[in-house]
Amino acid sequence: MNIKKIKPFSKPIYITRPILPDLKKITFYLKDVWKSQWLSNNGYQHKKFEYKLKKYLKVPYLSLFNNGTIALLVAIKSLKLSGEVVTTPFTFPATPHCISWNNLTPVFCDIDPDTMNINPDKIESLITKKTSAILAVHVFGSPCDVEKIQKIANKYNLKVIYDAAHAFGVKINGVGIGNFGDVSMFSFHATKLFHTAEGGALAFKDVKLKTKIDLLKNFGIKNEEEVVDIGINGKMNEIQAVLGQLVLEKVDDEMKKRKLLLDAYHNYLKDIEGISFLKLPDTIKSSHQYFTIRINEKEFGKSRNYIYDKFKKYNVFTRKYFYPLCSNYPHYINFLSSKKANLPVAHTVVNEVLSMPFYGGLSVNDIEKICKILKSFKNR
Repeated sequence: MNIKKIKPFSKPIYITRPILPDLKKITFYLKDVWKSQWLSNNGYQHKKFEYKLKKYLKVPYLSLFNNGTIALLVAIKSLKLSGEVVTTPFTFPATPHCISWNNLTPVFCDIDPDTMNINPDKIESLITKKTSAILAVHVFGSPCDVEKIQKIANKYNLKVIYDAAHAFGVKINGVGIGNFGDVSMFSFHATKLFHTAEGGALAFKDVKLKTKIDLLKNFGIKNEEEVVDIGINGKMNEIQAVLGQLVLEKVDDEMKKRKLLLDAYHNYLKDIEGISFLKLPDTIKSSHQYFTIRINEKEFGKSRNYIYDKFKKYNVFTRKYFYPLCSNYPHYINFLSSKKANLPVAHTVVNEVLSMPFYGGLSVNDIEKICKILKSFKNR
C-alpha cells in the first residue's frame, strides 16, 4: 500500500487506556463511604476488596497498598534482606530503586533472549556470600522460569521476590502467579490491565508475613498504645478500594477484548520479516497486559527508534519499554554487573522492543490499520 494513502488516525491512539466503571455506579458505592465517614485505615470497602482480590488471584494471603512501589519496598523490608539482590536490568526503575532504598545493592543479571525475563542460567555466577535474594520480573506478563529460580534459591538459601506488576491474573498450569516465590508484588497503576487509579498488593503464602507486612504498611502500629516496628504509610484508602471492586467486575471482559486484538496483531504481523513477538505456551493463562513487538533492524530495514518516531505522525503512540536499561542509570552504571559485556542480551533487546497500542477500546480495524502503517515503514 502506498504510504501516502494511509491517513493518520483522527484521534490519538495511545498505548493503553484504563478500564473506567460507570460513574453512577461509583457514586452509588461512594455514598456508603461518605455515610460511614471512614476513608482509610482498613475500612469496610478495603476489607471487602482484599477478600475479593485474594479469591480472584487465587493466593493464600494478600495485603493491599497505596501503590506498587511502596508494596515492593515493604516486601523487601519484610524479608529482612541484607547485602546484595540479584535482579534484571530490563525493568521499570522501581525494581532496582526499591532494592537501593532498602540499603541493598542490586546486582544485574542478563536476560533470556526469548522471554526477556531474567535468565536463570546466569544467576548462579552472580551469587556471592553477600547475596540474600533474587528479585525477578514477569516482563510483559510472561512468567519467569519459576522452577529454576526456586531451585537456585533453595540451593543457596535465598529469598525470592517477584515483581508481578504486569502479571495480574496470570496462571501457570492453573496456579495463580502470586503463589510462587516468597512474595509477589502487583501494581494497580492506571496504566495496568487492572487498576485502582494508583495502588498495589503483595501476595504470599506465609501467614506470619501477613502480620509483618500489615504492620510495616501502617507505621508499625500494633494498637493505640504500641508501635512495634519501623513502618511506613502504605495503606490503600476506601475510594481506591471501591474503584478496585468495580474494575474487578469488568476485567475479565477486558481480557476477552484484548485477546481478539492480540489475535489480530498476530495475524497481520506474522509474515513481516524483522518483526517478532512473544508467544506464550498453552500452560500459561496470559494477563494480556501489553502487546510488544521486537524489531530486527537488519531484517526490517528500519530501527525501532525510527518506527517509534514515525508512528507519531499517524497519531499512534507506542512505548520503548524498558528504555534505557536500569543498569545504565547514573547511580548504577559503574557497578561491575552493569558492564555492557555482562549484559549483551539486555543491550540488544532494549533497542528492539516496542509496546504497541493495546486496550479493549480499540477495534480489530484499528489494529489492521496500525499494522498497515507499520508495514509501510518497511518499504520507505
